Amino acid sequence: MFNPGEGDFRSARSMKWMTDITIKGPDQPIEYTDPLLLVGSCFTEHIGNRLQDLKFSVLQNPHGILFDPLSVCNSLVSYIDKKVYQPADLFFYNELWQSWSHHSRFSGMDQEQVLANINQSQHKAHIFLQSARWLVITLGSSFSYRLTENEKDVANCHRAPAQWFQKHMCTIDETVAALDNTLYRLFRFNPHLRVIFTVSPVRHLRDGIVENNRSKARLLEAVHHLVNKFNRLYYFPAYELVIDVLRDYRFYDIDLAHPNYQATEFVLEKFRQHYISAPAHQLMDQVQQVITARRHKAFQPGTNAHRQFLESFAGKTARLREQYPFLDLSEEADYFESGARRE
Repeated sequence: MFNPGEGDFRSARSMKWMTDITIKGPDQPIEYTDPLLLVGSCFTEHIGNRLQDLKFSVLQNPHGILFDPLSVCNSLVSYIDKKVYQPADLFFYNELWQSWSHHSRFSGMDQEQVLANINQSQHKAHIFLQSARWLVITLGSSFSYRLTENEKDVANCHRAPAQWFQKHMCTIDETVAALDNTLYRLFRFNPHLRVIFTVSPVRHLRDGIVENNRSKARLLEAVHHLVNKFNRLYYFPAYELVIDVLRDYRFYDIDLAHPNYQATEFVLEKFRQHYISAPAHQLMDQVQQVITARRHKAFQPGTNAHRQFLESFAGKTARLREQYPFLDLSEEADYFESGARRE
């Protein structure tokens, strides 16, 4: 007997609900012992924080969050040159000493302390970049800003009046030229360095929907031009994974601009699958167990069961440290061992 809904139901069961995407990882993927420097937009820090939690050797955003390619390039060149910032590089606004080249996380009321923090970060980045095996660059926007009075590049406007700045959308040629020159200097400074480019899926809605899409399109074109030019450059499609594969507002936060936890986890899992070596996956899982146990809050910390829990993970942590001496699990080991002794 004909069932008018049966065909539609079978058809729905066989439908594809997500677009396929081909991700080509590097021939030699990231190993646990590879130092990684990550620079760029806030989405850079999603990747960096996860890798840091899992005890990879990571340094992220020594200038703080950066969005446009010119600011990213200026920061990388400053690490190569080991630039030392001077009092003249700071300005005083809203009761704080600030730097046009740095995120507001470096701002403060004490000028000497602000400079000390900036230059300490510079020194650390210079040393780290010398031995880094990977550089992850996440570009967020083609829009750059310059001071109206002297056309100095500005990485962060620090909520200063809009009339202080000239807003400019970098052309593809500008972006390619800036990144090309920076890559040339990077490879001379560290011949072993390999670079992963991503374009942030965060939508810059303040620029406008059309302008945001134009901005992202320029970044994508510039990055792919460079990836096709150099054999040590790779492209990880974080942007496409959110915009074209997930492509649903339920994967965004309430601001409708930033990917939410589920979307970020989806992208990070793809990064793990295609960019991190298979032997490292099992170790990542073991480290994650230790990290999760360290963050566990016991309802009844005085019980025998909790003491056994602490002793068990103290043993697991000790075995991991012995087998993989490059893992820094000292904080976790102290927590489990001291907790077990107290109980």
